[in-house]
Amino acid sequence: MAAHDPLKVLAGARVVRPGGIVDGGRVAVRGRTIESVTGPAAEPAGTDEPAGAPALDLTGHWLVPGFVDLHNHGGGGASFTSGSLDDVLHGIRTHRLHGTTTLVASTVTGDLAFLAHRAAELSELAEQGDIAGIHFEGPFISPCRKGAHSEALLREPDPAEVRKLIDASHGHARMVTLATELPGGLDSVRLLAEHGVIAAVGHTDATYEQTVEAIEAGATVATHLFNAMPPLNHRSPGPIAALLEDERVTVELINDGTHLHPAALELAFRHAGAGRVAFITDAMDAAGFGDGVYHLGPLEVEVKDGVARLVEGGSIAGSTLTLDTAFRRAATVDGLPVEDVVQALSANPAKLLGLYDRIGSVEPGKDADLVVLDADFVLKGVMRRGEWVVEPQLG
Repeated sequence: MAAHDPLKVLAGARVVRPGGIVDGGRVAVRGRTIESVTGPAAEPAGTDEPAGAPALDLTGHWLVPGFVDLHNHGGGGASFTSGSLDDVLHGIRTHRLHGTTTLVASTVTGDLAFLAHRAAELSELAEQGDIAGIHFEGPFISPCRKGAHSEALLREPDPAEVRKLIDASHGHARMVTLATELPGGLDSVRLLAEHGVIAAVGHTDATYEQTVEAIEAGATVATHLFNAMPPLNHRSPGPIAALLEDERVTVELINDGTHLHPAALELAFRHAGAGRVAFITDAMDAAGFGDGVYHLGPLEVEVKDGVARLVEGGSIAGSTLTLDTAFRRAATVDGLPVEDVVQALSANPAKLLGLYDRIGSVEPGKDADLVVLDADFVLKGVMRRGEWVVEPQLG
């Protein structure tokens, strides 16, 4: 940020901040940074803006932090696993248009050498700041709960092979999803924890007791809770109960109306609390693109009416969700408080990634990653690092 950078002032919105909602808030942005946040319900914070600075009137709108997606396989017709790097950038851009200002690129199960090569390629985008890191979903998952992953390419989680993927990522591996009950699973969790990489329990057939062991070994995330794992049972509670009850675990939820019944989402929020939920997309190529036939790794997927399913077998194959839709559904259909929705879409994933000092909330000194929503929670504007990705059209 330089003193000569022009000041952008966003005024009049309901600004969602960590301490609550500021009605009629005034947010000043200089360069890529939030310089100040003021309003009737808040003491001035940061540097006072100069008198007469031009302001964009956002009266009647919400201003919230940019969304942070921990788990995303692609969008705009582009795959993060198999597309060219230009394709990946197009997919990232697609999600930015829907408010996701920070994104972790997820791969799907593949040959280990291919995944290592792909990790090296994606690490270039992480170096440039286009993605916040790499998430490996597979190949270290259970054939019993494989979902839309190729069974022929699944492997037991050998710590030496997990280490190869970490090394290939050049410091940008952020998360690995594992079936921790498989041979080598707990040792792999410990290895990931030692290297500062999130170990996520998912695509798993683990018992309650095995999941508790995994958490004790260092697992801290539930990959799309409820999906691709045994359901709750009163005699065999399975992984869901263990993941919900432990305060060290953040639970991912896909709030698209297909992956979860509203009652399941309410159960997760009620039991884990808003501070431990992260909304994700688990998006595949079709997100922001449309119905048709696609590929998820080597598997053929048909998207019909916005729902992605494997052509062979019919399993749900990721989603076509964007996070602005997840926000709107959470605030309207699910009736969650807006502050809780913001936690799940921005603050919690930012904290999990170790980026909360820069993103995840509307506070002075942080990156100016901001989303403008109208009174009905329809996206109207997106700012990333102080530049409009979607210029607000407020007429």
